[in-house]
Amino acid sequence: MSGTLAQPAAPSKEHRFPCEQCGADYRFDPAAGELRCDHCGHAQSIQSGPWRGATLREMSFDAAIAQNLPEVEIEETRVLSCPNCAAQVEFDPSIHAKECPFCATPVVTDTGTHRHIKPRGILPFALSEKQARDAMTDWLGRLWFAPNGLQEYARKGRKMQGIYVPYWTFDADTTTDYRGERGTVYYETHTVMRDGKRVQTQVARVRWNPASGRVARFFDDVLVLASKSLPKSYTDALEPWDLPELQPYRPEFLAGFRAEGYAITLPEGYQAARGIMARVIERDVRFAIGGDQQRIHAVDTDIRDVHFKHVLLPVWLAAYKFRGKTYRFVVNGRTGRVQGERPFSVIKISIAVVLGLVVAAGLGYLFADA
Repeated sequence: MSGTLAQPAAPSKEHRFPCEQCGADYRFDPAAGELRCDHCGHAQSIQSGPWRGATLREMSFDAAIAQNLPEVEIEETRVLSCPNCAAQVEFDPSIHAKECPFCATPVVTDTGTHRHIKPRGILPFALSEKQARDAMTDWLGRLWFAPNGLQEYARKGRKMQGIYVPYWTFDADTTTDYRGERGTVYYETHTVMRDGKRVQTQVARVRWNPASGRVARFFDDVLVLASKSLPKSYTDALEPWDLPELQPYRPEFLAGFRAEGYAITLPEGYQAARGIMARVIERDVRFAIGGDQQRIHAVDTDIRDVHFKHVLLPVWLAAYKFRGKTYRFVVNGRTGRVQGERPFSVIKISIAVVLGLVVAAGLGYLFADA
């Protein structure tokens, strides 16, 4: 982890939520938005329960870098690290052998812990496992070239895993001084010879004039993935996330689910956020320069009041091993958007190629005959 966490270790906590009627563990029910006991069916409202969640607020980035975060903002959790995809997933200390939910690789837990900044916000699951599975199978059904065996295996396979994936969000106030040129398109009339005739044609030209000024923008909740276990293209495809619905972190939202520890450190996340901000600022500068075309020669951005949050976003995940290959599918736990490997059936592709050749030959025969 980054140097921001070089402080005495906070005690490791295990979040358990015993049913007040039978003592079995509650789990968070996305459909009802409450804790439910699978053993006796008793339900417990999160709002009326005895648990206290933290307030949803940003923390100072400068304080974190200077190692001045309050110790209450740091926690230790017991995790396993997958040797194949490097996922760091929280597990109960009593679990010693497990399969990685991200890539289906058998792993054995060690006794190590993961020291990190506590989550401040969470988007609770809104879709049940059945709804997520239906979304995935519908998506697979639209992939005509997917192997039938994989589609059937996915429909009858084991349950999907509910994982809270870590992200950073960044807020910042920025002002940017810029210098560039504004291009105005105009047309000149030229006379040319075509087929022995004089023809007038319009030729576009650009007149450049110097331009400079200042733009300002406040960035709110710039979202950066803090995980390395899934391809970024997968998680990007699950967007947009309804971040205005973020709730203050409460551990009861994790009842029955797992949470992944962040692998992208806070400084690394901030650099990624700076890149996102820079692209937005460039668009602002081009808009401010105006004209038909723009040239940007220099930008000087002042970034102030940088704050951040560690947040958890819900993903339903399935990792299937089919004929020696692992296929992974992810579903946005709020909207049902699906992304994953696009498997291809050699047999289906071969049939499609043959049919295409037959159709092409038939059309060629008809045109030749005509």
